[in-house]
Amino acid sequence: MAPFTDDTVQDLRNSIQQLNERVHKLENALEGGSSLTPAQQMRMILMGPPGAVAKKTALGREAKKIMDQGGLVSDEIMVGMIKNELDSNTECKNGFILDGFPRTVDQAKRLDSMLDGKGQHLDHVVELQIDDGLLVSRITGRLIHPASGRSYHKIFNPPKQHMTDDITGEPLIQRTDDNAETLQKRLGTYHQQTTPVVGYYQNKGIWRGIDASQEPGLVWKSLLGVFDGNKSSSSSSGILGKLGLKS
Repeated sequence: MAPFTDDTVQDLRNSIQQLNERVHKLENALEGGSSLTPAQQMRMILMGPPGAVAKKTALGREAKKIMDQGGLVSDEIMVGMIKNELDSNTECKNGFILDGFPRTVDQAKRLDSMLDGKGQHLDHVVELQIDDGLLVSRITGRLIHPASGRSYHKIFNPPKQHMTDDITGEPLIQRTDDNAETLQKRLGTYHQQTTPVVGYYQNKGIWRGIDASQEPGLVWKSLLGVFDGNKSSSSSSGILGKLGLKS
């Protein structure tokens, strides 16, 4: 089984955005060139346990900067940062993907309130689900080339030479927090925080769980299926149908 790595998640995120833009352009052309309304845009949340979802976003870096300075990143500050990003970033005009936020029901409610004020709403909340034991085995085997960020895995994607980067020949490292004890604690916290959030979005009817232990291609197809769920059941009108991926 191929590893479901941070790079895979980033590729999925980029592909979702590109796919969404392509479909919007196609729909716009079919509808006579009318501009997109808020209801035609896609706004979603991507959830997943530590290590299953990459969190190297500008917002995440800004929040880390505040914490490193001893500050408290309150829910109000976090939602304000997100609103500012949505208002100022042109890449968000046709929708957005929030990765790893919200983490509590209060944050989810604040996010909904902020979007309501903009005349918008969330379309999807997708949780990447994976067995804790499998996730720990994947992450504890992860190897990193510090200079480039290239990642390897002791089992799934080993370097050609032991603990050596294939490109530069420089030594690889294992992050100090990539150990079973630390991960188990983080997973415990994640489940404690996330269970109520999942329930909140389940009650709204927009949550979907996807088995992230599948091959990346199957995970991607499952994601497309989620997006197609809001489209017409006709094979010619959904995302998969438009891309020729539905039989």
